[in-house]
Amino acid sequence: MSETPVDSSKRTWIITSACAGAVGGVAAAVPFVSTFQPSEKAKAAGAAVEVDISSLQPGEMKTVEWRGKPVWVVRRTQQQLDELKSLDGDMADPHSERTAFPTPEYAKNEWRSIKPEYLVLVGICTHLGCSPTSKFATGAQPSLPDDWKGGFFCPCHGSTFDMAGRVFKNKPAPDNLEVPPHMYLSDTKLLIGEDKKA
Repeated sequence: MSETPVDSSKRTWIITSACAGAVGGVAAAVPFVSTFQPSEKAKAAGAAVEVDISSLQPGEMKTVEWRGKPVWVVRRTQQQLDELKSLDGDMADPHSERTAFPTPEYAKNEWRSIKPEYLVLVGICTHLGCSPTSKFATGAQPSLPDDWKGGFFCPCHGSTFDMAGRVFKNKPAPDNLEVPPHMYLSDTKLLIGEDKKA
């Protein structure tokens, strides 16, 4: 056993220095470790978007933004749904078999949607990236055929799409409008950007 007296002021100074060093080390490590996390901008760019569809009436469309792109949520009328099958022969890719914009398996049906009533599409033309306009009214209209059944029209180069986002034959757009990943959180809530329950 040592007979040297303990210098309490020196012990206090050593403990204080060690604590200050530990705090400084943690303070220096936090910014370094945080660089491994995606930035807020990066998170926002790919984050899923929740959409309330409770107020959407048949024949109406709501536009939201996901990954910097417009996404349309359309509540189709029964008449719009009934007419889809009759247009198969006029479509360039009636069954969404092309792979440039792969259609999710749950949307590989005549409605191109999970629930027939609701259509979810990325509102960007597959030709040169313009944004088509909604033309839900039927019948003859400027730049549209006399037997128009409703759908989308890209005024830039004249591509037309039906109420399932399928492109008509002999138009500049090479593919159907993209169906983004999505799923229903409830009857009135839609999540765009994810299609698997965590």
